[in-house]
Amino acid sequence: MYTTFIADVAIPLEEPVLVFTVAMAVFLIGPLFAKRFGQPGIVGIVLIGALIGPDALEIVSHSDAIELLGEVGLIYLLFTVGLELDLRGFKEAPENAALFGLASFFIPFIVGSAALYTVLGLNEWASLLLAAVFASHTLLAYPIVNRLGVTKNRAVTAVFGGILFTDTLALVVLAIVMGSVDGELSALLFAEVGLSLVLLFGAAWFVIPPLSRWFFQTFSQESYFEFLFVMVAIFAAASLAELLDLSAILGAFVAGIAVNRLIPPGGTLMNRIEFVGNAFFVPFFLLHVGMLVDPSVIFDGLETIQITVFIVGIMLVTKGIAAWLVSRVQGYTANERNVIFGLSTGQAAAALAITLLGFEAELFDAAVLNAVVLMLLITAIVSPWLTERAATQLALERDVGEDDTDATDPTILLPLSHNAELQQRLMELAFVIKGESGNEPVHVMTVVQPGQDADETEQRIAGVTTELEELAAAGSAAETPVETEARVNHNVASGIVQGAVEVQADQIIMGWDARQSFQHRIFGSIIDQVLERSKRPVLISRLGHPINTTRRIHVVVPLGADHHEGFYEAVHLVKHLAASVGAELNVLVVDGSAHQFEQLFDLVEVDATAEFAGVDGWDTLRAQLEDEAGDDDLIVGISPRRGDVGWHSELADLPAELAEMAPESFITIHPRQGEPEYDRQYLRFK
Repeated sequence: MYTTFIADVAIPLEEPVLVFTVAMAVFLIGPLFAKRFGQPGIVGIVLIGALIGPDALEIVSHSDAIELLGEVGLIYLLFTVGLELDLRGFKEAPENAALFGLASFFIPFIVGSAALYTVLGLNEWASLLLAAVFASHTLLAYPIVNRLGVTKNRAVTAVFGGILFTDTLALVVLAIVMGSVDGELSALLFAEVGLSLVLLFGAAWFVIPPLSRWFFQTFSQESYFEFLFVMVAIFAAASLAELLDLSAILGAFVAGIAVNRLIPPGGTLMNRIEFVGNAFFVPFFLLHVGMLVDPSVIFDGLETIQITVFIVGIMLVTKGIAAWLVSRVQGYTANERNVIFGLSTGQAAAALAITLLGFEAELFDAAVLNAVVLMLLITAIVSPWLTERAATQLALERDVGEDDTDATDPTILLPLSHNAELQQRLMELAFVIKGESGNEPVHVMTVVQPGQDADETEQRIAGVTTELEELAAAGSAAETPVETEARVNHNVASGIVQGAVEVQADQIIMGWDARQSFQHRIFGSIIDQVLERSKRPVLISRLGHPINTTRRIHVVVPLGADHHEGFYEAVHLVKHLAASVGAELNVLVVDGSAHQFEQLFDLVEVDATAEFAGVDGWDTLRAQLEDEAGDDDLIVGISPRRGDVGWHSELADLPAELAEMAPESFITIHPRQGEPEYDRQYLRFK
């Protein structure tokens, strides 16, 4: 039997199960092999794909299935590029991002096109497309600047925002070139491409976001439906682009930008998207590219090496000129100039995506395709090396004490009652506050009151434990550490407060069930007791919509709250929440100076778009919130505890009034008590 099986296995492999098995092995071994030599994981998959492909060892046939999955992976890859763009950073300083993005693209593009046409003898379309490949950039060295804590530097944020221009322009060049392959350049061609771009961007901006918002609000409890909806959006946009005679990857890129603000980092949906892409779709694209590479072209002559040296040299020189020019105009320091140069030299799979389309359109030959693969290997070494040296020096320029806290990675206690409303939404709120890089866990706790006898108590604990395990699964999907506990205590509030002490919680997030709490003046006896017994920040939340669909956050600040010892921590939390979900802040200062609070908010680290307005009295505040707050808005009140500085008697009735307003979504932040030194860590150092 075994002999018959071996005899039936023909090389190259074409049997679907065997091909799939080999592909999975390549996806596992390739990145591990590459990272062992200090290279990005994508390099390993491409190299092994070239090795087992039809132009080398011929182990696996380059079948239609691999081509199909490769194209799907390519579309998925460009979607994630759009999804991960820093739109908030771009919106904060669009002129800086625009200057860097345009200079970083057009200088290499213009010089590169002329050089490729005159020196290498490529035709005009091939020259334009290949120049667009290295005129764009990929943030390969982002983990370095993130680790060194310089991501908020003005020059670094300009690079992050600039990628919106470089990638979009590269894809527009791709659309023009591919549209002209079968015809001649004409005004009609530009008009057709321009109209197609308007239709594509218009459909993406005016259809996908509102439809996504509606879907996420309606089906938020079934997260795998959310993922399937995103998949439909990706390929619908890609299909529309093809119908408009544009590249499918441009449609996917635009779709990523369209849902960018609706899928916050660190959430369950974002982690599912990244997991499926990194583990399946994108590796198939890389395998597909690797199997197109012809290793013999490299060894048969110097043509590939010459092309590689030429395009890498042109790229480094022109990117260096762009970095120098932008630095002179913006007044950047030498270290800032070197950081943006290092970041802008990175190239990755997006460059392969454009090159592959040019190769399939017969604009490029195998030598150019191989040269681009070698360029990726070189920039994978050069970009991190340059960035590491410059970012280290840039980090040393900061004032001592800047960004040296774990303010963005709080330990959160999330006590849930047995009948708490919308528990999953409270979990998502905790994940958004944690962010995508947090290591401290979210502690989910339910306090069980003992029954009449031991058996009844054990049954209650067993039921609660089952519920907590189901919620913990959501944490696993979001890749956020979640620890659960069923605690027995006659007094629920005492159990919560004691649990916060034991886990050293930085924040307590509690849900509010309005039906249970309207009989009490503020929230309810349990929440009131927690506020009385704990000095930690306590967030009381009622979310009528998923946190990721929030458009605006209306922040209610009572007069005198700025004198509270936990004020700056509360402001940091508000700004971090806004930045994470891409929402704008509308800060309403009751009976105080809007300009004064604008200055105070600006002292707190984390940049967020905000408007400030003074409100004369609480009655005016209620009327203004009723008029301005929409269904997708969130109202956040900074509410000192009763008797603290900044407390007003009107705060007692505010939660019940907020629950009846259109958003039905609010959070009241009760700031930390008695630790003014702790609060100062959230201030900027200038």
